[in-house]
Amino acid sequence: MNRIYMDNAATTAVSPAVVEKMLPYFTECYGNASSIHSTGRDARKALEEARRRVAAVLNCSPNEIYFTSGGSESDNWALKGAAFANRKKGKHIITSAVEHHAILHTCEYLEKQGCEITYIPVDADGLVNPADVEAAIRPDTILISIMAANNEIGTIEPIEEIAAIAHAHGVLFHTDAVQAIGAIPVDVQKIGCDMLSLSAHKFHGPKGVGVLYIRKGVRLENFMHGGAQERGRRAATENVPGIVGLAEAITLATENLEEKNARIAALRDQLIDGLTALPYVRLNGHRTKRLPGNCNISVQFIEGEALLLRLDLAGIAASSGSACTSGSLDPSHVLLAIGLPHAIAHGSLRLSLSDTNTQEDVDYVLNTLPGIIETLRSMSPLYQDFMEEQK
Repeated sequence: MNRIYMDNAATTAVSPAVVEKMLPYFTECYGNASSIHSTGRDARKALEEARRRVAAVLNCSPNEIYFTSGGSESDNWALKGAAFANRKKGKHIITSAVEHHAILHTCEYLEKQGCEITYIPVDADGLVNPADVEAAIRPDTILISIMAANNEIGTIEPIEEIAAIAHAHGVLFHTDAVQAIGAIPVDVQKIGCDMLSLSAHKFHGPKGVGVLYIRKGVRLENFMHGGAQERGRRAATENVPGIVGLAEAITLATENLEEKNARIAALRDQLIDGLTALPYVRLNGHRTKRLPGNCNISVQFIEGEALLLRLDLAGIAASSGSACTSGSLDPSHVLLAIGLPHAIAHGSLRLSLSDTNTQEDVDYVLNTLPGIIETLRSMSPLYQDFMEEQK
C-alpha cells in the first residue's frame, strides 16, 4: 500500500539534499568542534558556516544565533533565562492560551518559582488581540511570548504588532516560530523580536537540533551548564552533523517560498473546501490567516482517535487536535480556547501538508475520508440520537 503522509506539522522527512550534506560530518569531518587539532578545527569551520547561513535566512548577525537541541529547549531557555535574569525588574510574564506545551508547561514551572503568568485568550479563529496583550502589561512585566503560528489550527498571529507594543513598554518579546519557518517569511528585524525559537525537523531537517535567536544585548541566564560551547551560553558538545543539516534545510525551505506556498495553499484549500462541504464538519482556525499547509477540521459525532486509526488503515498518516493520543482524555487546549465544546473538540483532525505532497495525495484523501466518516457515524450513538431528534 502506498502511504500518504499528512502529518508534516508533527515532523517532516529529512530531504535527500540535507542527508547528503550531513553525511561527511558523521564519517569524515567528525571532530569535536571545541578541539584545537585540525580535525576539530574543520568541524568548527562547518559549525560557524552553518551559523552564518541561518543568520542570513533570519536577517540577523551570526553571533545572535545559538544552536540547541530543538524547539522545546529553545522555548525553555527563552522563558526561564529571561525570568531568572530579570528577577530584580519583575516577575510577570504574558503569553497566550493557545501556545505549544513547551511554553505553557514552562510557564507552569515558573509559576512555582514565584512568577506570575497572564494567559491571553483568543477569538474563535485562534487570534490573539494585540490590545488584550497591551492591557495585560504591568510595571513588573518582563517578557511577552506569543507564537508566530499555531501548531494545531495553523492561525498566524499578529506578532509584529505585539512586538512593537512590548518594546513601547520596555518589555522583552519572544516568539515560538517552530511552525512558521519554511511556511511563511520570517525576518527577525521585521518582526522586532528579542528572541525566536525554531526546530529543524519541521522543515525537512534532522530531529534533535534547533536554534534560539537572541538579540544582541538581551540578558538571559544560561539554560545548560557545563562547557563553554556556544560562546559560553549553552554547554554541551555541538551536534555538528545536525547543525549542518539544519543550515542546509532552512536554506532550502526558504528558497522560492512564495511559489512553494502558493502550490501548497492551493492543495490545502482543496482539502478545506472538500471536507467542510460534508455535513457537520467545521474548519478550525482562521480561514485566510493560516499556514499554507494546515487543514484542521472537527467532525461531529466522531472521536478523533477513531478517525486517525481508520485513516491509518487506509494508508493516510494524520493527527488529531485531541490530546487523547498522548494518553490524555482531555481534548486539545487550543480547540477549547477557541470556544469549541468538548464533544466537538474531541472529533478533530489535522491534515498538514509540505512541499512533498501532491495533487494525487489530496484526491485520495478527499475520496477516502467521506466514507470513513459515514462508517464511523453509522456506529455512533450520538449521531443516531441526533438524527432521531432531527426527525
